[in-house]
Amino acid sequence: MSEHRRKPPQSPGDGRAAARRGAQQQPPPPGGRRAAGPPRPQPHGTGSGQGHGPRQGMGQPPRQDAGAGTGGRASTGGRARGAEPPYQGRAAARRAAQSSQKGGRRRSATDAQGGRGGGQPPKKRIVDYPRWGKDGWRRWMPSWKLVSGLCLFFFGSLVAVAGVGYAMVGIPKESDIAKAQNNVYFWDNDQEMVATGGEVNRQNLGYSEIPKEMRFAVMSAENKTFETDSGVDPMGIARALVNMAKGGETQGGSTITQQYVKNARLGDQSQTVTRKFKELFISVKVGATVDKKEIMAGYLNSSYFGRRSYGLQAAARSYYGVDAVELNPSQCVFLASLLKGATYYDPYGNTDIDSSATAEANTKRATDRWAWILDQELQDGRMTKAEHDKWIAKGFPKPLKPQNDAQLGGQIGYLVGLANKTVINNSNGKITQEKLQLGGYRIYTTFNKKKVEQLEDAVKKVRKKNENLKRAGGVDKHVQFGGASVDPKDGKIVAIYGGVNATQHFTNNADETGAGVGSTFKPFVLAAGMTYGKRNADWTEGDDLQDRTIVSPKSIYNGKNKLKIKYYDGRVWEGKEGQWLQTNDDNESYGNVTLREAMRVSANSPYVQLGMDVGTDKVKEAALKAGLLEGSLATTNSPTFSIGTSTPSAIRMADAYSTFANRGKQNDPYSVRKAVHEGVNVYEHKSAPKQAFPRAVADNVTDVLRTVVQSGTGTSAQLPGREVAGKTGTTDGNKSAWFVGYTPQLTTSIVMFRFNDDAKAKDRKFLEMYGTYGKDKIHGASFPAEIWHDYMVDAMKGKPVQSFPTPEPLGKVVYGGGAASPTPSVSVTPSETPSSTPTPTVSRPQAPPTPTESGDCKPWQWGCQDGGGSNDGGTTDGGTGGTPSSTPSPSTTGKGNGGNGNNGGLLGGPGS
Repeated sequence: MSEHRRKPPQSPGDGRAAARRGAQQQPPPPGGRRAAGPPRPQPHGTGSGQGHGPRQGMGQPPRQDAGAGTGGRASTGGRARGAEPPYQGRAAARRAAQSSQKGGRRRSATDAQGGRGGGQPPKKRIVDYPRWGKDGWRRWMPSWKLVSGLCLFFFGSLVAVAGVGYAMVGIPKESDIAKAQNNVYFWDNDQEMVATGGEVNRQNLGYSEIPKEMRFAVMSAENKTFETDSGVDPMGIARALVNMAKGGETQGGSTITQQYVKNARLGDQSQTVTRKFKELFISVKVGATVDKKEIMAGYLNSSYFGRRSYGLQAAARSYYGVDAVELNPSQCVFLASLLKGATYYDPYGNTDIDSSATAEANTKRATDRWAWILDQELQDGRMTKAEHDKWIAKGFPKPLKPQNDAQLGGQIGYLVGLANKTVINNSNGKITQEKLQLGGYRIYTTFNKKKVEQLEDAVKKVRKKNENLKRAGGVDKHVQFGGASVDPKDGKIVAIYGGVNATQHFTNNADETGAGVGSTFKPFVLAAGMTYGKRNADWTEGDDLQDRTIVSPKSIYNGKNKLKIKYYDGRVWEGKEGQWLQTNDDNESYGNVTLREAMRVSANSPYVQLGMDVGTDKVKEAALKAGLLEGSLATTNSPTFSIGTSTPSAIRMADAYSTFANRGKQNDPYSVRKAVHEGVNVYEHKSAPKQAFPRAVADNVTDVLRTVVQSGTGTSAQLPGREVAGKTGTTDGNKSAWFVGYTPQLTTSIVMFRFNDDAKAKDRKFLEMYGTYGKDKIHGASFPAEIWHDYMVDAMKGKPVQSFPTPEPLGKVVYGGGAASPTPSVSVTPSETPSSTPTPTVSRPQAPPTPTESGDCKPWQWGCQDGGGSNDGGTTDGGTGGTPSSTPSPSTTGKGNGGNGNNGGLLGGPGS
């Protein structure tokens, strides 16, 4: 028999028994169906799919029987490879088919994938579920390996997510809202004036300013492991849950770090899942990167303690009226209890927020919480037994009653506004408006509480006694007062009066108001004359102080009403409307008067002409040196600049007069001594006195102003037993009135005016004061001087009596405005050596003998003429006057009416 026909030998495993065993163990085919009939034996091949017998070698296609393909038994390796069992007989095939039909298609598919059916085990799976080889419920019960793996995968994923989140999240900066605080303002004696000005009532403290007892109380109550935890305390959260379940007291589940992040870094209290995860990651990062001291300070500075108090310092002031550093341990414990919920732990209740937060219920809660925290501190070793027992014995530290929120009413708002203006303008950018709004500044002012109250009382007294809002014509409506009191020695502002109430009248009347100063400007003209001198007739531009004569207060000037104003060289001054005729108050003519006398009676014409002789530019320079601001000064193009068309503030006028009181040494006015932010000085005033005028000039100005109070327009300002110097002032149209005066220790200015600030912006204007408070006309000598007197009587009580220095003689007697020396004389002095022609020596008079203009020409006044002009000191009623005689002579008066000017008019300026 040929080799390829030889019958292969049978192994011991062949035969019917083996066939049965194979049928029981063989897995179902991939298609899920078994062959309907018995498999056909393969002749001499290695498999039914592809044979290697002679037939294949002869080019015939491989034979495929019922077991091949998707429904039959496919063999891939043949017997030689051990992949196909031998033929097992018809019985085995039949049993296999029956078993397949019982399980159905779904069962066959499962078994084919390695289920509990017979056959070879499936390829090993990563997740053995449902479990292979198990029946019933065991098939669906996961193995311990599967459970362990899933747990490891879950926690690993959490760690991975946490790592990614930790890496991606950044630590936000402290939010501006969280940092917003109040500013605290102090009187000149360092007593608190008000805490206000920022978004919230808060004043941040540095870590060193926080009592350790407060830190201990907070840690024992809120986060026992604060000093060692990483920002998140899982055990603390679990402990909180357990204690809550028991119904007992509990510290919060969140750590101090988490609460700090929530309050200061995130700036909101939302409870979303996303925000909670963000808070968690930031807390971990903050705990790892931020110093614990910074976290503790930030937490106590940003936490809410009730009563609109954010932060420990504000809470200490609100509940106990002390700074945080002065709190005792028991008080610290109570404040720590408020962190649990101030609404329910303030002993005075808060039923406006929650009706259950009654005083009784809150007191019990607060007392229990206070005792519990003390016990916790003892338990944690943060308080000794002796200390614990001492504070328990003393009892609950009941706080002060809640006070009304600090308001900016009365004068406080004006004081705060002026202090803010001072630090913003003088801190070289360190303190800006935006920074002040965020707050946190401790601002130490120069304001004296008693003097502020005295000045306010003096104004109220005048109002109460004289004001009648039903007076005919409504002339008592819209009346305003402003005032300022300055220490001449260094310029500090000790008191101001800004208006009736800062919450009702919003403009600070002590500051710039636009009210003209009138004749209170004349002292600067006199100071200019004594400092720079009157220009001589041969003075030319560029000579500066050459060809000038220093003016003495004894100098003689023409006090005529409707005086024709001239340049220093005798040329008539002409403006757009022609020649200028200066009027005096009430059209009084005073004839030739000294500058002292002209100041005493407040004659306008002498000082307008003096200003022209000296130069209005020099008058302006003197005013600036005294302390007035450039922006408040009027143009120098008009002669009336010298009698107060400028509009400086009451503060600046008081300061400028202080320069005379301080013997010529000028200090800028200031209202803030220093400003501190979180323990660091960010602004401190440093006086920089300047010698604005020689002492002799300042002393002579003071001596002239003393005459005004002793026997002039300012007699109502006299202070019993004290020397006073001052000046009244009234402006054109009677729209404002002033009195500015001083003693050696204190300078005060008072202004009165009517201003319709209730009208729309375009209709707001100064109103005349004729008939106001029952007076035909308001003068500086009336209500302003009366207020000045009443205030200064109180303000100077207890002060030593001081006298002004005696002035030394200064300057020469000059003649101006047409006033001439009575008898120009020519003296002949013979030569020591006789000569054939004696040479007379002519003494030059102080001023050329120019015509003297006076309302009443005297027989001895050569060249006297009362000629008119085109303007009578004003633009309202001034008309064209008479025409002077073409050939003046002693007997020709050439009188002209010159019109009926309205007391200075727009350019004629004020009288007083």
